[in-house]
Amino acid sequence: MTDFAPQTMAVPDKDRLDEDRLTAWMVANVAGFESPLTYAKFSGGQSNPTFKISAGSGDYVLRRKPLGNLLPSAHAVDREYRVIDGLYPTGFPVARPYGLCTNPAVIGTEFYVMGFADGRNLWDGTLPGFAPSERTDIYNAMCDTLAALHTTDHEAAGLGDYGRPGNYFERQVARWTKQYCASETERMETVERLIDYLGRTVPPQTRTSIVHGDYRIDNMIFHKTEPRVIALLDWELSTLGDPLADFSYFLMSWVTAPEGRSGVLGHTGPATGIPTIDEMVARYCAATGRDGVPDLNWYFSYNLFRLTGIVQGIKKRIVEGTASSAQAEKSAAGVYRLADAAWEFAVKAGA
Repeated sequence: MTDFAPQTMAVPDKDRLDEDRLTAWMVANVAGFESPLTYAKFSGGQSNPTFKISAGSGDYVLRRKPLGNLLPSAHAVDREYRVIDGLYPTGFPVARPYGLCTNPAVIGTEFYVMGFADGRNLWDGTLPGFAPSERTDIYNAMCDTLAALHTTDHEAAGLGDYGRPGNYFERQVARWTKQYCASETERMETVERLIDYLGRTVPPQTRTSIVHGDYRIDNMIFHKTEPRVIALLDWELSTLGDPLADFSYFLMSWVTAPEGRSGVLGHTGPATGIPTIDEMVARYCAATGRDGVPDLNWYFSYNLFRLTGIVQGIKKRIVEGTASSAQAEKSAAGVYRLADAAWEFAVKAGA
């Protein structure tokens, strides 16, 4: 049987942690922790380096900021920890939060520790090796989990001030324009056109919820045997905002060709068991009380523009030598492809 456990790798010298200081911090701050500890780095994820900590008391996960010069609003591990800490008591599937360290003297950067979700990490959205009925159940679980996030009472969860209310897409287009410009390595005319078009055509916001910001299959841990999400991971881009940002980003998989990641274009319907985009829209709307969603092409363009900004940031970190994943260089080559795809959807939306 395929091993879907999250994979780890040997820790490169540049990512080594100070074991003595980390152990002392864990003893003082993590309830029930028993030393000694060992650690390995998770293979996936290239934004905030993530480590599996193993100790006598069990397994934990540590996420820290990268080392080096960083963009001001990026890699906010304190925000990640806050949203997990707020959601965990509500029963929404997140890892158990154990502690946040804002003192860079411990391991060189801010970090937090959470529980290790022991389950399946699925990377390929086409779900090879699964029966059609299993694929249907897994996709329905992803849709239902997103709907549950968007209907969670963020005020009751202590997250009422986790983001500014209203004008979400206006603020996000401005934010990613700024992020892109801050990490620009060369002028791209397609991106310039996108910045102009998206800024002029922002859709109205009708709802506010917690928005994950990177909702896709590989950012979830599923139960080992059941089609159920037990932990949604990687909250770095989360905020309060328009839930259509998350939902349209989730639906990007349906317009993305399969390449071993989340894309399922051409692989939906009864033969595969992967629901169609219309079926996902109907299920999400039923769970969130919507009577439909607006034309998705603008949202697809926005999501690809945002990805362009994220990948451009990775490209910039490669230039500066701070990128944290072996996949970073390959990902950075996708900047041009992402920008062109974003413009194609902008044209479909009326640009």
